[in-house]
Formats: sequence, C-alpha cells, structure tokens
Amino acid sequence: MLKTLSFSPIGVVHSCYKEKFGIPRQPGLAPASTGTIRLLPPYNLPEAVRGLEDNTHIWVQFVFHQCLRDEWKPTVRPPRLGGNERLGVFATRATFRPNPLGLSVVRLEGIAFTGKEVLIHISGLDLVEGTPVLDIKPYIPYVDKVEDARSAFAPDAPVSHPVFWAPEGKAALNAYEKQHGAIKSLIEQVLQQDPRPAYRHGKADEKIYGIRLMQADVRFQIREGDTGVLTVWVVDVVSEYFQAKKYPPG
Repeated sequence: MLKTLSFSPIGVVHSCYKEKFGIPRQPGLAPASTGTIRLLPPYNLPEAVRGLEDNTHIWVQFVFHQCLRDEWKPTVRPPRLGGNERLGVFATRATFRPNPLGLSVVRLEGIAFTGKEVLIHISGLDLVEGTPVLDIKPYIPYVDKVEDARSAFAPDAPVSHPVFWAPEGKAALNAYEKQHGAIKSLIEQVLQQDPRPAYRHGKADEKIYGIRLMQADVRFQIREGDTGVLTVWVVDVVSEYFQAKKYPPG
C-alpha cells in the first residue's frame, strides 16, 4: 500500500479574491466573481486543453495552500453550523484536512493563448489568489448532477442579506468603476453572504470590516433594519488598494 504520494501543480489561480476573508464558502454563490487559471510548464500547451472550450463548466481540483498544517484533527467546527458544533472532518468541506485538497465546479468563460501562456478564464469561483491547481476536468451534467441527492449538513442555500450603499460608499464605487471597471455586482454577491466570522452571524455589528476584491478594499457594516432584518451597508470602496501586477509568481 502506498504511504505517500507527490503531485506537482499544473497551474495557478489569479483571482478577484486577494485574501481568504470574504470568499463564499462554496463555488457559484457569487457568479460575478472572476479569475484565471494560468497553466505552468510543462503543462502550458494548447494541445493539453484541446476540446475543453466545448464545455460550459469544469471541475477544478486544488490545494488549500493557506491552510497547511503539520497535524490534522478528526473533527472540525464548520462555519455553516455557527462554529459551535463539531463534525467529523470527512463529513464536512472544511479547509483544514489531512490532505488539504479542494474541488470546485466553475463556469468556463474562455481560453486564451498568449505567447507561451495558456490562460483559462473562469467565473463563479471560490478560489483565492495564488491557489495551486492540481487537475482540471470537464463537468458532465448527466453523471455529475444527482437529482435526488441530499445533505443533512447543508440542506439549504445560506441566508442572503440585502445590500445597501451609504452615500459615501456609492460615490466611492462610482469613482472606482470609472477607473477600473465594474465591480458592483461582485461586491453585492459577496457581501450578501455575510463574510464575517460565524460567531457574528445573526447579530448587528457597528464594526467596519474590510474585504479585498479586485483592486479595491471594500468597507462594510452589518446593521439591523426597521423590521429587525440584518442588512449590509457598503460605506467605502478604496481604489488602487493593490498595485496591478500582470501575473505574480506562481
């Protein structure tokens, strides 16, 4: 029996998500999110992706490279359960695992060939900047979609909170979009998931949080509306938070 296995990344992700905080906990929850898988040598060959463009979605197998640990634990506290209940690690999609591997379905937006680079453009992702990619496979609907599947762990989609724009936040958004392009849909789709720590969920919060998206630092608060419903308020969008870099080292 094999005791160890070794894999080399075939590519690296360049993502609209520049840090872990705020990334939706599943793919597809923020359709406006975009990124690129840049294939690494020797896999950066047009022949390696021949026919892939005929698919609308792909499976991406990757490494949770920001969650590497020397030891693993048999139980974890899933944020979906408020971080208070423990489940077996193999009963969850927790990022801290014996082998820190992830699997996501994303939309394939197109493939570009630039010089020696093969760039696979995707959307609806949940991958942070610099994520190592181990494999790519086409999504095949007739076998990958299971009509009668169920999950006791996460039976329903997460609660979606209304997102509003404070006057200063709206003005900052307009200034950002004039310089860098559209980002409003991405901000709203990410913030409606309430990216705060799980123990904060369900409670209003005067603290101003920051989340890094594209080339912006988005500042927001969670407030309680007149009917008691929690709402997200965007109070600022700080432009040029990041210096543009075509492709950071993979």
